[in-house]
Amino acid sequence: MTDGPLIVQSDKTVLLEVDHDRAEDARTAIAPFAELERAPEHVHTYRVTPLALWNARAAGHDAEQVVDALTTYSRFPVPQPLLIDIVDTMGRFGRLQLQHDPAHGLVMVATDRAVLEEVLRSKKIAPMLGARLDPDTVAVHPSERGRLKQALVKVGWPAEDLAGYVDGEAHPMSLSEEGWALRDYQRRATETFWAGGSGVVVLPCGAGKTLVGAAAMAKAEATTLILVTNTVAGRQWKRELLARTSLTEDEIGEYSGEKKEIRPVTIATYQVITRKSKGEYKHLELFDSRDWGLVIYDEVHLLPAPVFRMTADLQSRRRLGLTATLVREDGREGDVFSLIGPKRYDIPWRDIEQQGWIAPAECTEVRVTLTDSERLAYATAEAEERYRLASTAHTKSGVIRSIVDKHAGEPTLVIGAYLDQLEELGQALDAPVIQGSTRNKEREALFERFRSGEIDKLVVSKVANFSIDLPEASVAIQVSGTFGSRQEEAQRLGRLLRPKGDGRQAHFYSVVARDTVDTDYAAHRQRFLAEQGYAYRIVDADDLLRPL
Repeated sequence: MTDGPLIVQSDKTVLLEVDHDRAEDARTAIAPFAELERAPEHVHTYRVTPLALWNARAAGHDAEQVVDALTTYSRFPVPQPLLIDIVDTMGRFGRLQLQHDPAHGLVMVATDRAVLEEVLRSKKIAPMLGARLDPDTVAVHPSERGRLKQALVKVGWPAEDLAGYVDGEAHPMSLSEEGWALRDYQRRATETFWAGGSGVVVLPCGAGKTLVGAAAMAKAEATTLILVTNTVAGRQWKRELLARTSLTEDEIGEYSGEKKEIRPVTIATYQVITRKSKGEYKHLELFDSRDWGLVIYDEVHLLPAPVFRMTADLQSRRRLGLTATLVREDGREGDVFSLIGPKRYDIPWRDIEQQGWIAPAECTEVRVTLTDSERLAYATAEAEERYRLASTAHTKSGVIRSIVDKHAGEPTLVIGAYLDQLEELGQALDAPVIQGSTRNKEREALFERFRSGEIDKLVVSKVANFSIDLPEASVAIQVSGTFGSRQEEAQRLGRLLRPKGDGRQAHFYSVVARDTVDTDYAAHRQRFLAEQGYAYRIVDADDLLRPL
C-alpha cells in the first residue's frame, strides 16, 4: 500500500481524493482515459470506458502509459483483471483498418483474421462490405465508409481509418502572423490533427480554437466549409479569418437565415442546414455544392443528428471538430468518434490558465432558501414543473442583485433559460436582454457596446452559451439552465475565460434553490468543470455580502 490519491476498483471506477497533495498530478494523468461521473466535495468518481480508452489510443497513448498512471497513483494494488481488460480494450483499436487499395479502392484489412470473421457475420455490417479479396482483406462500398465505422464502434472493434483523403478544390491562403503568432499548444493541436487527417481538438473557451481552424485551413489550402452554432458566431469567424489570414471579404461567404452565399470559404449555421421544407433537409445540398477540401465543425458537441447523417458521406474529406468539451448530453460521443474522428488533441484547462492564456476563475454555488409559499408551490407541483419553479423562484432575484452590487462596475453577464425570468431581471438590473427572438443586428450591437465598456451588464439566454467573444466579461451569474447539462456549464464559464487586460480573476456564480431538484441538477452540471480542476465553493445566500 502507498499513499496515493487514487483508489482503483474492479468495476472500472476510480476514486480520487481531492484534498490529497498529489491529486492534481493524478487528475492530469488519468484525464486522457477516464471520465468523471460524480464530483462531491472530497472524493471524485471516474470511470474507465472503452470509448475513453480508444480516444486515448488514437491520441497516441498506449496501454502501458494507462497502466502506469493507475499503478503510480493508486493507494492500493490495482486489480489485475482491470489492468488486463484495459490492455485488451485498447488492443481492439486498429485490428481492423480502412485502407486505399490501388486496384480495388476502399478496403478493410484485418491484422487479426478472427476479428474479420466475426464482423463478417454481423447482419448489420455485412451489407456494407463487398467481395472478400484475400483471407485478411474485404472490399468496402465507398459510400459506406462512415456508417461502417459507426457500426464497428458499436460492436467493439473500432477501425483505424488510413484510407486517406481527397485534396478537394485548391484555394491558396496563408496565415498573416503580423503582430501575433500561433501559441505552442495551437501549433501542436494543428499538427496533431493534420497528421491524423481528421478528428477533434479539445480546448477551453478563450484558448483560440478559431486560430487552430485557421491554421488547419492554411495547411489545406483548399475550399473550406465551416459549420457554426449561429449567425453571430459565424460573423466572429469571418472577422478572425479576415484579421489572421490572407483571405479577403470576397472569398468568405455566409450561409445563414439571412444570406445564401457559397464562396471558397463558406460559413454556415447548423440551424439553416438542418431546416426542413416539406419534410426534406433541402440545405444539406450545401455539402455537395463544392469540392470541399476541409470541413470544420465548430462546437462539435452540439452537432445535430441530420449533420451526422450527412457527415457519414463525407469521409473522404478532412474533418476538424472543435470543442471545449466532448460531453454530449444525447450520448452520441461514439458518433463523433467514428464520423468526425477521434480526439486528436486535448490539454487541461488549468495548464493553459497557468501559462496565462486564459483567466483564472473562482466558481461559487450560492444556495437560496425558498419562501414558505414557494416551497409549498414546489411541493405540490407535478414532477415536470418542479425544475422550472425552483429555477425561477422570485427569491433568487434579490440574491442576484446583491452579487451584481458586489461586483459593481465589472462587466457582468446574467445567464438563464426562462425568458420571463430574464425579462424580470433585465428590468430589475436596468440591463438589456438578449434572447432567441433578438434580431442578429441588435445582438451584435449590444455585444459590441458590452465589449467597448459602454454598458457593463447584459442579461442573456442560452443564445450566448456558444461562440460569443466577450473578452472583458469577468462575472457571470447563472440563474437557470438546461437541467443537468455539463456542456452548458462549461460553455457558460467559458464566457469569462478570455484573459483580462488587467489580469483580474473571473467569478462564476450559480444561484441554486436548496432542497430542490435545482441542487441535484447543479451537482450534475458541475461534473465536467470539476474534471478540469475547478472547485465550487458552496455558500449560503445569507452570507453572500460577507467576503467569499
